[in-house]
Amino acid sequence: MKLWDKGFDTDRFTERFTVGRDRELDTLLARADILGNIAHARGLRAIGLLSGEETRALVDALRLLHRSVEAGDFSMGPEVEDIHSRVEFFLAGRLGDPGKKIHAGRSRNDQVLLDLKLFTRDRLFSLLDRVEALFELLLARAGEGKDILLPGYTHLQVAMPSSFGLWFGGYAESLAEDLVLLKAARDVVNTNPLGTGAGYGSSIPLDRALVTRLLAFDDLAYNPVHAQMQRGKMEQTVLFALSRVALTVGRLAADVCLFTSPNFGFLSLPDRFTTGSSIMPHKKNPDVFELVRARCNRLQALPGQVGMIAANLTSGYFRDMQLVKEVYLPAFAELDDCLFMTTLVLGEAALARDLLEDDRYRYLFTVEEVNRAVAAGVPFREAYRAVGERVQRGEFVVTDRRVHHVHEGSIGNLCLDRVRAKFDRGKEGWNVEATRAAERDLLEASVD
Repeated sequence: MKLWDKGFDTDRFTERFTVGRDRELDTLLARADILGNIAHARGLRAIGLLSGEETRALVDALRLLHRSVEAGDFSMGPEVEDIHSRVEFFLAGRLGDPGKKIHAGRSRNDQVLLDLKLFTRDRLFSLLDRVEALFELLLARAGEGKDILLPGYTHLQVAMPSSFGLWFGGYAESLAEDLVLLKAARDVVNTNPLGTGAGYGSSIPLDRALVTRLLAFDDLAYNPVHAQMQRGKMEQTVLFALSRVALTVGRLAADVCLFTSPNFGFLSLPDRFTTGSSIMPHKKNPDVFELVRARCNRLQALPGQVGMIAANLTSGYFRDMQLVKEVYLPAFAELDDCLFMTTLVLGEAALARDLLEDDRYRYLFTVEEVNRAVAAGVPFREAYRAVGERVQRGEFVVTDRRVHHVHEGSIGNLCLDRVRAKFDRGKEGWNVEATRAAERDLLEASVD
């Protein structure tokens, strides 16, 4: 017995350590791997490495496997290492030699990168829908609340008049700018790595342009060394875009937690979206938004985690990248859930009215008073000093609680149509329908 013996099979421990969570996480990549295999089979057919009959058999078997994924019947057993071996073993077991030919001209390195890109593209499309749903809600509620004033704060101190239109509209425009980064992430993702092999290309004369068209990529990742260096860098880029959306949604959630507090009372949530206390019968806790805030904070940490894994690697593939999947793949569902819950609950939140009639908010109008004097010809600094002295003496009285803000983007001129136009520009060039059509062709069109 060795001194370091711990009573387990070293080989089995090594396998468990190196496989890690791949069997669990790779189920998320099943659909992408199947699409990639169909396109690759058709590419091998184009250069004569598969016959028409072999290609049709492979594609039919892959479509059968895809249907099991869609039905929720797909599983990863302990006899396979990852999604790639799971699919290849299925094809070899079902078809014999054609299944054994499918891996020609590629490595698991370019295969997993392809899967990650197809998975990511699909999830970015789904997130685009979620972001748009929240944007539309925020814009609608901004219009609904454009004339409902509420206190504005800086340093959490009463500052100036705001409005629900300004508040909702601010987060809508933030999402419009977040969409710019999401689109940039989509562009980084949408290049085809298949055919770069282990990072040095292949002596097989692959038709990479054909496979690129079949998978609806915008372009190729040409240089194979570069293609493999995309691992880690691509995921970090996408996570950064996700983290910007999370920052917007997390700050919105933090506002809701504050605004629903009885000390503020600006918003009221339906009972079914709040929780109670085990000891205090009066409690209505905004747990949904507290968890949205926490999850969004966690999402903002992920680009740094991936950056630390990839930071000191040389060119070429390393197994370190396996750990990136553990950080990366679950992030999409987490942000999707946060967007869904935020949209659902905010759609039913009740807005308080006549908040600024409360005398505790009288100092919100000091700037309004200064500006009225400025409009009458008093130099700004003199008007500022005069109002400040009245505040210090306790003599400041609000004479008019109306606000008269008319410049672009202000309380009286929210420019919601222009915010929508900004969002619409962010939606351009995603090519969602063309991509979906190409995927349907892979799964449904006849094979020559």
